[in-house]
Amino acid sequence: MRAVVFERFGEPAQVRDVPDPAPAPHGVTVRVEATGLCRSDWHGWQGHDPDITLPHVPGHELAGVVEAVGDRVTGWRPGDRVTVPFVCACGSCGACAAGDQQVCERQTQPGFTHRGSFAQYVALDHADVNLVAVPEEMSFATAASLGCRFATAFRAVVRQGRVAAGEWVAVHGCGGVGLSAVMIAAASGARVVAVDVSPRALDLARKFGAAECLDVSGVPDTAAAVRDLTGGGAHLSLDALGSPVTCAASVGSLRRRGRHVQVGLLPSESGTTPVPMARAIALELEILGSHGMAAHDYPPMLELVRSGVLRPDLLVTSTIPLDGVPDALEAMGAAPGAGVTVIDPWSRTR
Repeated sequence: MRAVVFERFGEPAQVRDVPDPAPAPHGVTVRVEATGLCRSDWHGWQGHDPDITLPHVPGHELAGVVEAVGDRVTGWRPGDRVTVPFVCACGSCGACAAGDQQVCERQTQPGFTHRGSFAQYVALDHADVNLVAVPEEMSFATAASLGCRFATAFRAVVRQGRVAAGEWVAVHGCGGVGLSAVMIAAASGARVVAVDVSPRALDLARKFGAAECLDVSGVPDTAAAVRDLTGGGAHLSLDALGSPVTCAASVGSLRRRGRHVQVGLLPSESGTTPVPMARAIALELEILGSHGMAAHDYPPMLELVRSGVLRPDLLVTSTIPLDGVPDALEAMGAAPGAGVTVIDPWSRTR
């Protein structure tokens, strides 16, 4: 099969032929019909994830068709349309027994712990725990966008952030995760402040329901600007980018007893991330993390997509072939991009 491969961290990836993957006894092999290009893939390519072994095939947001099934899999068969959370849980550890598969103690992640979905086929573990059926009426591109960014944003806003109608929600960083969070929070009845330095990203945020869009290029104090816009601060604020600057701005954006949710990954080379804990104590702020979403939590989100309340399909702003991935991956270091880029692994051969 054709796949995107990098041999060294930070050096250009290549598209080349590699052996087809085989399913584990508890797993499946999926023919990849669409896979998203995510900033987490850039972090992996840069060497920020200790689980990656070189040479490596990245990619973790995917949808496709089951091609082969391990002999211990009972719930899936070849031909099933599926997607999967980026955290593949083991189904048997203490966290999984508590229903917290998104923080499984023995999790695997395609594109990180093993070869991923920037390829024509990918192997996925513990299929009976992790696979999610894709409705016939949903495109593979839309389904692929759910597996990391949209599902992560959904849980961060709804479950971890406990969004409520009428609240102010600040979203710092309007890439794929951030725009998803804007859409979800707005659909929940919240008033959203979208924060970014990209006019294009902010235009999309406005399209997806942001009440206010704040271009912070040249703004000396982002947190103060958000507090001014919201009449005292956000009830809920998310760092959807992942940097010491956006993390601190998100916490600083909150009003009394507000809630900060850290969604964007913080690269290890940035060192210790300074969080204004004196403010957190004085205002009784909540500091929360959010790490994906378990497969069993997908049905409420899928129902909102089916009914048209949520439109993740509108987040897909471009589609590229595998041959376009190396350049697109490298470009993410300069600018995370606006919207979701989807890769079609078969576009060259169809």
